[in-house]
Amino acid sequence: MSFRKSRDSPIKRSTDGLAMLAQHGLNLTVDEESVKVKVEHIRIYKNGTQPDFATLDDAQRAFQSTQAFNTLEQGVYVGDATVDVLLNYNSEDAIYQYALSSNLNPGLPDQDEAANLVLDYSPSGIQVFRARGLLDKPIVVTRSVFDAVITFINEGVKHILDGLDHILFVICLVLGAMHLRPLLWRVTGFTVGHSITLSIGFFGFVPTAAWFVPAVETGIALSIIYVAIVAVAADLKPGFQQEKSEWTVVAITGLIGLLHGLGFSFVLQHILQMTSPNIWQSLLAFNLGVEIGQLLIVIVAWTVFYLISLLGIRVAKINRYFVASACILISLYWVIERGNSVLANI
Repeated sequence: MSFRKSRDSPIKRSTDGLAMLAQHGLNLTVDEESVKVKVEHIRIYKNGTQPDFATLDDAQRAFQSTQAFNTLEQGVYVGDATVDVLLNYNSEDAIYQYALSSNLNPGLPDQDEAANLVLDYSPSGIQVFRARGLLDKPIVVTRSVFDAVITFINEGVKHILDGLDHILFVICLVLGAMHLRPLLWRVTGFTVGHSITLSIGFFGFVPTAAWFVPAVETGIALSIIYVAIVAVAADLKPGFQQEKSEWTVVAITGLIGLLHGLGFSFVLQHILQMTSPNIWQSLLAFNLGVEIGQLLIVIVAWTVFYLISLLGIRVAKINRYFVASACILISLYWVIERGNSVLANI
């Protein structure tokens, strides 16, 4: 599917079809009743030419500008275009809570990961809501700070639970520290580390070169190999725990956390812009969600490993070797794959 200029259907006329698509595809309901909608304006941009659209002022300026069709004369595929639509939902009464949903389904790859950001401007303040996917399930927008924060907490939880590399790292972290005190310190070090670079990376205080993201991802894969080796080091070398201070391991885990935090920030950059309202509220809520997801992994992994340890020392040792070896093999594949991406972008 593409927007193409022709004698019969020039792009200047295709805006009418897009307007109808938006009008019938996006639904706003109040008390489960649909609100009448009218398309006020529509703009089409080739990706890279669209104006800022992170705030209400940005949106108003975008629709005040004149549509430039010259950038679209060669034809632009849907995946390479941005469409801005101004919809007017008319209601006789004041609206304090509403639900947004969509019945549009383009059938594109990874469409379930589409980022949806809803900014609600009201006299009581601005609230930012976050949802993932096609909005086939309505997102409820209220004037509650708590409700807005929950959407970003959910996103943080989903992100770490969807990230196999982060899951494997935490599992190996637990595998190597089954006693609660060292486990608590290692998890704390990791948490402090990734909380710092989540903010630093999001605000752009990192290199922007094409090699940087795959380099960070390669480093994350290497970090899994490190914690997996540490998890079985005492089995391979009985004096390891005496030779290597627990604080050294905690410090290294904290440094590794810095690396993982950059990985989290890359995801957040696709969700938020630095000029978005309530940026710190959204940032902290996302980070809290990551911590909750991390805690869930720790609890599940520790419980499983503890139950296995009840079967005997030999079984627990075999389990450590098996889990660590599997994580190392998977991570080695990632190191090769991601390392090639680094080399390709240098």
